Amino acid sequence: MLNAFKYITASFIIYFVLCLTANAQIKKPDTVKTGVYITSIHDINFKDKEYNINMWLWLKYKNKGFDFLHNLEVPQAKSVSTAFSTVDSSNNRIYMLMKLQATMKDSWATNNFPFDKQKLRFSIENSQFESKSLVFKADTIGQHFDPRFTLRGWNIDSIDITTGIKKYETAFGDESAAKPHTEYSNFKVVLTISRDAMGLFWKLFLGMYVAFLISFISFYIHSDSIDSRFGLGVGALFAVVGNKYIVDASLPETSSFTLVDMLHGLTLMSILVTIVCTSYSLLLVKRDEFKRAKRFDFVSSRIILGAYVLLNVWFIWQATRG
Repeated sequence: MLNAFKYITASFIIYFVLCLTANAQIKKPDTVKTGVYITSIHDINFKDKEYNINMWLWLKYKNKGFDFLHNLEVPQAKSVSTAFSTVDSSNNRIYMLMKLQATMKDSWATNNFPFDKQKLRFSIENSQFESKSLVFKADTIGQHFDPRFTLRGWNIDSIDITTGIKKYETAFGDESAAKPHTEYSNFKVVLTISRDAMGLFWKLFLGMYVAFLISFISFYIHSDSIDSRFGLGVGALFAVVGNKYIVDASLPETSSFTLVDMLHGLTLMSILVTIVCTSYSLLLVKRDEFKRAKRFDFVSSRIILGAYVLLNVWFIWQATRG
C-alpha cells in the first residue's frame, strides 16, 4: 500500500513538472518567407511626396490562417490594389503570388535638390497576427527589380531588403492587454535612387544666372547713366524673386535651408551689392572723380563676379557630395 502511494505521488510530481515545463515554453512564431520583384516605378510626384510602384510579391508559409490575400497591410500606402493573385497549397504549405499596384507616400530629402538622393520605402505586415505568431524571412535569391525598366530622370543606386519588428504603442482597444504595446513583424524594401540632375539644374537656374549677368552689365555702363544702371539691377532682383517662386512651387514644404534657397539668396545679395556699388560710383561722379569711379567699377565688378562664381561652385559641389 505504501509503495503504491509513493508511486502515485511520484507520478503526480512528474506530471506536474512536465505541465509546468510545457507552459513555460514559448511557442515559436511561424515563418513567412517573402520576396519581391519590382517591375516599374513611375509618376514620382515630388510636390505631393508620393510615387506609384508595380511589383510581384510572393509569400511561402504553412499556417492557412495567415490569409495574406485579405490580411496584407501596407503601412505607408495611399492605395493598394491586387491586379493578380494565385495560391498553391500543395506539399503541406501555402505559396501565394500576387501582382501589386500601390501609390506610396514617403518623405523627401530636399536639402540638396536637384542633386538629391531619395529612398523609396515599401513595407508589408499581417494585420491580424502579431510578431509572436508570425515573423517574416527575406527571400534574397535573384534580382529584385527589372533592370530594363526606366525610371525617367533618376538612377537606381541600390536596393535593400530586410525584415524587422514594428512597434505600436497601443493595444488597438484590446482591454485584455497588460499594457498599450503591440509588435508586428514586417518585411521592408528600401530602393535608393539618385537624380540625373544637370539638365534639370539648368532648366531651373538658367533664368537666375541670366538675371545676375544682366545686373553685372551695369558696371560697363557709364556711371552718370543712373537710370540705366539702376534699372538693370532692380529688374534683375524681380527676375530672381520670380524664378525662386517658380522653383519653390515644384518642391514640398520644408523648414530647412536648401540649396535652392542658398543659390537664390546668394544671387539676390550679389545683385544688391551691385546696386550699392552703383550708388557709390554715382556719388564719385557727382564729385567729378571720374577716374576713381571707373577704377571702383572695375575692381568691384571683379570681386563680385569672382565671389559669386566661387560660392556657387562651393555650394553645388557640397550638394553633389551629399
